Amino acid sequence: MKDFATLINALDSTNKTSLKQEAIIEFLKVASSRDKMWFLALFTGKKPKRNINSSFMKIWAMEVAQIPEWLFVESYSSVGDLGETISLILPPPKKSIEISLSDWMQKIIDLKDKTDEEKKEFVLNAWDSLDNVERFIFNKLLGGSFRIGVSSKALINTLAKFYKMDPSAVAHSIMGHWKPEEVDFESLIKGEYTDTNLSKPYPFCLAYALEKELQDLGATEDWLVEYKWDGIRGQFIKRDGEVFIWSRGEELVTDHFPEIRDELLQWKGNFVIDGEILAFKDHRVLNFNELQKRLNRKNLSKKMLDEIPIVVFTYDLLEFENEDFRDHSMKERRFQLQKVLEMNPSEKIKISEEIVFENWNQLPDIRENAREINSEGLMLKNYHSPYHTGRKKGDWWKWKIDPLTLDAVLIYAQKGSGRRSGYYTDYTFAVKKEGKLVTIAKAYSGLTDKEIQEVSKFISKNVVEKFGPVRTVKPELVFELAFEGIGFSSRHKSGVALRFPRILRWRKDKKVDEIDDIEDIKKLIV
Repeated sequence: MKDFATLINALDSTNKTSLKQEAIIEFLKVASSRDKMWFLALFTGKKPKRNINSSFMKIWAMEVAQIPEWLFVESYSSVGDLGETISLILPPPKKSIEISLSDWMQKIIDLKDKTDEEKKEFVLNAWDSLDNVERFIFNKLLGGSFRIGVSSKALINTLAKFYKMDPSAVAHSIMGHWKPEEVDFESLIKGEYTDTNLSKPYPFCLAYALEKELQDLGATEDWLVEYKWDGIRGQFIKRDGEVFIWSRGEELVTDHFPEIRDELLQWKGNFVIDGEILAFKDHRVLNFNELQKRLNRKNLSKKMLDEIPIVVFTYDLLEFENEDFRDHSMKERRFQLQKVLEMNPSEKIKISEEIVFENWNQLPDIRENAREINSEGLMLKNYHSPYHTGRKKGDWWKWKIDPLTLDAVLIYAQKGSGRRSGYYTDYTFAVKKEGKLVTIAKAYSGLTDKEIQEVSKFISKNVVEKFGPVRTVKPELVFELAFEGIGFSSRHKSGVALRFPRILRWRKDKKVDEIDDIEDIKKLIV
């Protein structure tokens, strides 16, 4: 447990990916196989079911600390986390015990069949045996809310570095529904429970933002022009009767799209296809917010599948019948891709539309109208280009439409972390709704260091209320926000959700009564 506490403390003390990676590697060097197994389970969301009500933990902590409820509430509002608040108010431990992380996890799991008195005795004994950091972790494990600032991609890259493996092989190895008590850590990581070569994707070919005049690209017949879609870019792999879907973020998302997986399982041939996953209904691409509703769900209901159907617009063919096609020209790859789709006709998986044009002067109007079909703009690909690894300037260009904008007022703020931990850098903005203010978006970027310092001074002097680390701010500062898309959302008070919101500029020339109204903003939704 001490080694795990050291790891969590190290991860919580930095924003740098390299330092987080070093901390994980140090833990992997000293931890037992069973502890490493639970570390992986916790970091991939396989935490045990909560067996103790958090309200009981609060009551027990107040009893031990001998403090009234108002003081606990005040402490909690200042700290902002129940597990950390409890760890801070408890008196120093009277004893010390050495129990491994895996043994603690087993004890927590065994609480399922215990009485409330037995649970209380177990918790109080643990609190009296652990230091402050260990208590905090113990409380988080008890509460079933264990979270830490390491992305799944960063975790996979760290494990790959430690074991000198390909990240995609590690990702394949740890996917699925394994249980920490039923598998061996190194055997799991090294793919002894699965064939990792079957799912291995290729690096994606990426485009640069267009920085030339269209006429400077040369002959129009040398270029394939397609719409640029705002979905989930993916590779669709079928090898030896198995199907794998990888996102561009290097995550296996096969189970998120069962209808595509099942469709590909029926297809003839072996292949790796590059394409875009989109929500698609009534012959129309839906807003990205609709697609987002299907992500990160353990179970997809029939209602969800019916209400938000999926389609794949395919762009490219990277492999066919075990032959690497990436060195073939774009024209050759697209021709072979069309043959694969003709061999497997489908309403769910289609080839991306080729935009037919006679001269470069026609494209600006086509691009300008792209938002009407929920497209982000245009992609321009040289017909003679291979499928590059990463970005190579000159062969693929993306030509996006200008972002949407709105004016909003700052109403909530929270301090940042790292070098900006002394300043308020996390902002929540609001717009007008029936004469009142309603939150519209959060944004964390777009201001200079000087502007951040100026905004922080204003916030410090104009705090209205405190909610843990969050400050309610007097609504005076107006900002212009830019965003890539907008859609209706039942999860947001405003009724809409913005795609990639960021601060475009501080509107010192505007007052709060000049910000946008939500009803006008909704008119932007296609």
